[in-house]
Amino acid sequence: MPRSLSLARRALPALLAFLLCGAAGAQDDTELQALIDQVQPKAVAWRRDIHGQPELSGQEVRTARLVAQHLRALGLEVQTGVGGHGVVALLRGAQPGRVVALRADMDALPVEEATGLPFASRAKGLHQGQLVPVAHACGHDGHTALLMGTAEVLSRMKERLRGSVKFIFQGAEEGISEGQPAAGASWGAKAMVEQGVLDNPKVDAIFGLHIAPVLPVGAVGWRSGVLMAGADSMRISVKGASAHGGMPWNGVDPIPVAAQIVTSLQTIVSRQLDITQEPAVLTIGSIHGGNRDNVIPESVEMAGTLRTFDEGMRADAKRRIARTVEAVASAAGASASVQFGPTAYAVTHNPPQLVESALPSLRRATGGKVVPLPRLSASEDFSEFQKVVPGFYFILGAMPEGKTAATAAPNHSAGFDFDERALAVGMRALVTLTLDQLAR
Repeated sequence: MPRSLSLARRALPALLAFLLCGAAGAQDDTELQALIDQVQPKAVAWRRDIHGQPELSGQEVRTARLVAQHLRALGLEVQTGVGGHGVVALLRGAQPGRVVALRADMDALPVEEATGLPFASRAKGLHQGQLVPVAHACGHDGHTALLMGTAEVLSRMKERLRGSVKFIFQGAEEGISEGQPAAGASWGAKAMVEQGVLDNPKVDAIFGLHIAPVLPVGAVGWRSGVLMAGADSMRISVKGASAHGGMPWNGVDPIPVAAQIVTSLQTIVSRQLDITQEPAVLTIGSIHGGNRDNVIPESVEMAGTLRTFDEGMRADAKRRIARTVEAVASAAGASASVQFGPTAYAVTHNPPQLVESALPSLRRATGGKVVPLPRLSASEDFSEFQKVVPGFYFILGAMPEGKTAATAAPNHSAGFDFDERALAVGMRALVTLTLDQLAR
């Protein structure tokens, strides 16, 4: 993302007219802002409550219950347990019309928080069989809170709406935390799609956002076409032969073999793929092997991700990864294998036509603070929704006060935090997008 923003001139009109095709009257900008101002303290409270009690992917029981209780209190039609712990609510407007969906993810990460916030997480949860610290180190607590607030604002405008709004609160965006899913099993957005979340009534367009500290509060980032990379998780098993640590020649040590594999894998991106055409990122994020300093272990297990923007390069890279892993291990007298999955997220792609219709809404909602973005190497299973219906995903600026793009702790890090004023901006953006799309 860019480190500085060129802010467009603020929109001059004092009123933001929402043309609602048959609804009585128009919603005055001042009135909308007043509604958001009323809901903002609630959104902050929800965010802090969720932040202090985070839940790992696929384990979002408490968060889902909190969300469902709020949506029921608004009088919405609520479904729970959709695709895991997903919650879906339907707001029917006073008149029939199009259906717009808004999505937020609810899961946290196996990260030990180091923000020092008074509401910081001290929670622990089971991740791949181990009890680990858990934290909202990616802003999903903010996504959940601001969509809860958006639901309340739009519910208060029900009589003005022509059409319906579907609020989708999704679990397991980050994958599966406990155990490996059964072959062919789905989770997160894919599971919700398979269970009909975009049907009955059928969704015409879906919108989502992601909080990021690299853009200032008040700004949003967008891109037409490819926004975020596709992702493939992978597990690498290296098999050697156990021996005494003082006599390694009596065995085959898988630890230096694993180290050579990690180094060799990086040459796939730096020396084998044509990254002048499309970028790619290959990361090994986990290595486990052995349990004593004087015992050569039998095996080493590694896990990582491949990020690509092109299907051809994706297939080519996977072939090269498998070949490299097997060859390096064989040269050392060991054996190794690669298993891709279970994560296999497609590229997040914003349809140009939908982007074109959404940008005026974002400009009005932010006073013109919309920033074109480069492609991002992070990934999102929002792409599963985009496979079925037109979907627009954008970035919500939330840079903490006193920080810059260079000094703010990034998403997925122990020190990640965001400026809570961004919650109001996110609500305004989603409400404006929804009303404008229903008016089409």
